[in-house]
Amino acid sequence: MLGPQGLETRTLALSGGRIAETGDARPIHVDGLWVMPGIVDLHGDGFERSLAPRRGLVTDLSHGLASVELELAAAGITTAWLAQFWSWEGGMRGPDFARRLATALHALKPDLRLDLRLQLRLERAMLDDYRAVADLVRGQGIDYVVFNDHLPHERLASGQSPLRLAGGALKAGRSPEAHLALMQALAARRNQVPPALGRLVQDLGPIAFGSHDDADAEARALWGDLGLRIAEFPTSRSAAEAAKARGDPVILGAPNVVRGGSHARGGMVAQDMLDDRLVDALASDYHYPSLLAATFGLVDRGMAVAAAWALISDGPARIMGLSDRGGLWPGARADVILVDPIRRRVVGTFAAGRPVFAAGAFAEALIAA
Repeated sequence: MLGPQGLETRTLALSGGRIAETGDARPIHVDGLWVMPGIVDLHGDGFERSLAPRRGLVTDLSHGLASVELELAAAGITTAWLAQFWSWEGGMRGPDFARRLATALHALKPDLRLDLRLQLRLERAMLDDYRAVADLVRGQGIDYVVFNDHLPHERLASGQSPLRLAGGALKAGRSPEAHLALMQALAARRNQVPPALGRLVQDLGPIAFGSHDDADAEARALWGDLGLRIAEFPTSRSAAEAAKARGDPVILGAPNVVRGGSHARGGMVAQDMLDDRLVDALASDYHYPSLLAATFGLVDRGMAVAAAWALISDGPARIMGLSDRGGLWPGARADVILVDPIRRRVVGTFAAGRPVFAAGAFAEALIAA
């Protein structure tokens, strides 16, 4: 199992949803498997494929969320923030869908074993929606808000038509003309964003706030000063360095580590930032299994197992102030996963001491016990 200094051989007891000194349940032998703290995922939107695999196929979201829970458990994720947009882009990124998802997740929580939460990704230019966002955050107990800006500012400023305008308009349920007019109106309010955003942060109080895709050190300073302390997926080294200098946590995507670079042209290479110790946590971004794959990749490159695992468990837990998870110490929440280090896959997942997923050698051990 994983201890403070690395992998060690000893017994782990679970009792009352916590890790204990001793346990009263039957022993299960898991020789050859790694016993690890559950993964904490701060930002993942892979759930979208389960909720709406085809346009318009979005009815009872509880069925899709139940499937998402199993997908997360199979990836070893025991605490997850589902990254949901509140955006002018419409469709599954629109305000109506955000409300539906928040309501469905809140209602389903008593039936879930994993700790699933919502990260609201607010397009910061939507100033007229700030009051509605505040109502949703308070009403549904949302504890993490990240601010995006997906407006194509350069093309709008130059008078060029945004790329894929017709497709975006179709998804949003607008005509291309109306979609363009909305983007132009939002872009025109750019200078009004910082003061309004600062007021919203103050109004919402002590929850976690982040800024997505900071372009440079100036952007990190601006948003950090307004209370957006978490630097989520900064797009330049200068932004990441500025965050670290300020003591702001930096989150990068695990798929970037697995791929060896961002899928966006000219994007930052996460591995370079990791080598320079500019990263506090990795997130699944759009692919849940990448968290485990990225961790093994880091170990292959020479990083200690404990240090690599901290990027997906202890590190994100600390960022969110969750002092009860991220490690396997007595009294910690019993979020535990079993990993086959040869096949590099999760074969067992416990959340708060309760089994959620079992496969392979662990499933066989359960049957034999």
